[in-house]
Amino acid sequence: MRIPGVIAVVVAALLFASPASAAPGAPGAPGLGDSYYPLDGNGGYTVSHYDIRLSYQPESDLLSGTTTILARTTQELSRFNLDFLLNVSSIRVNNTPARFGTAGGELTVVPKSVLRKGLDLTIVVRYSDTPEPYRLYGLAGWQRTPTGALAVGAPQIAPWWFPSNDHPRDKATFDVSIAVPAGVEALSNGTLLGVRQQAPGWVRWSWRSARPQAPYLAFLAIGQYEVRAATAPNGQPLITAYGDDLGPVGPAARASVERTPEIVEVLAGWFGPYPFEAQGGVVDTGLGWAVETQTRPVYDDGFFWFGANTYVVAHENAHQWFGDSVSVRQWRDVWLNEGFASYVELLWSEYQGEGTAAEIARYRYDQHPADDEFWQALPGDPGPDNQFHVAVYQRGAMTLQTLRATVGDDAFFAILRTWAAEHKYGNATTAQFVALAERISGDQLDNLFTTWLYTKGKPPTGPDGAPATTRFETASPPAKPKSYDQIERTVDLLAAAR
Repeated sequence: MRIPGVIAVVVAALLFASPASAAPGAPGAPGLGDSYYPLDGNGGYTVSHYDIRLSYQPESDLLSGTTTILARTTQELSRFNLDFLLNVSSIRVNNTPARFGTAGGELTVVPKSVLRKGLDLTIVVRYSDTPEPYRLYGLAGWQRTPTGALAVGAPQIAPWWFPSNDHPRDKATFDVSIAVPAGVEALSNGTLLGVRQQAPGWVRWSWRSARPQAPYLAFLAIGQYEVRAATAPNGQPLITAYGDDLGPVGPAARASVERTPEIVEVLAGWFGPYPFEAQGGVVDTGLGWAVETQTRPVYDDGFFWFGANTYVVAHENAHQWFGDSVSVRQWRDVWLNEGFASYVELLWSEYQGEGTAAEIARYRYDQHPADDEFWQALPGDPGPDNQFHVAVYQRGAMTLQTLRATVGDDAFFAILRTWAAEHKYGNATTAQFVALAERISGDQLDNLFTTWLYTKGKPPTGPDGAPATTRFETASPPAKPKSYDQIERTVDLLAAAR
């Protein structure tokens, strides 16, 4: 995806002007200061839980409901913002009606009195609207389908269906409950709590995400699906769903996504225990991409046009560790999500015996001549317009293969496992990853990461024809990655050796 630059937001000054005699307090910042999306997220509070209770009518695209937000102030607040696009009918803050106004995706809330620092908040937002026409940063989010709708996307999707503090730095738990006409399915993240008739002709689906989740990773898939429920070998609920209109692609999609527990098991052997409480996937038509929605990635049917494709399943489930559990602090570090997940495709190739990571990295390196535009995008800071440039994925993966060949398998897999463990359910930066890699390997790696992530142009080759800053190939053929208990012992040994 390519994301245009930040739009301007104007809020009616008269609505929120404070009288001269107003009590002390300051407005919460309208954004968290992300260098790509300064208005994403909000200051002055943190969220612990979202309870989203909705109803949706596919024929009219009418979405109605109430979101209850449990939060706590981090400063004395005279007003605060939520990220939201839809038409709001009322807001209550700690059971007291509040004034509000919406402009450009910013919902500004003015409570009746100043909120003291450290105060628990219960924010109740009621709304009703048709989401599809709205645009944010010039882009659509909510997608209508022939039988329903999809609220799936990155780096923003929440503003089309629930008010939130929409940035990966503020994670929360979620309850999502949505009523739809009987015969329509409604899928979301986490564990399915139940499906029950709410009223004649209406059925309510209720889901719970019990682990911290960034707002953009919450999703809705509403429509006609074959829903399968099973138990994964590790005892977790496994829920998969396939659009009724997949046609001849359906078997290939099932042959791929139904292997999710196997893939999760293999990835856990490399990176440590799977960080969430449920597994699965959803396949639909018309999405155009695949998204790492937490516990249940959503895939476009196009990934399976040529038969089974476990590579995309490995990619999106790798995000459960790299992107979902360990999330970026700033979107400029998106390679920590996409480069890592793309590298897992190379590891998956090794696992299946279809080519080593070194061979694939070398092939992709050779595939792009020095004057290719590919080498002009900087994975470490691609800019909002190039946030999902192919180089963020492929050059990011080459960076990791170069690191692996430089420090060796033992240190490399120790780095990845430690990264996933130390930042579990949190946020991290490229600088922190470089520091960790240097700490575990004992090597000075600034030149490697500067060349691969922050320098335009194809990394140069040495006199022998091998890339001077690139060591794709290891000294000996790469061994099968060790299990994570072996990797953990390696971390301890390397630490003791330092």
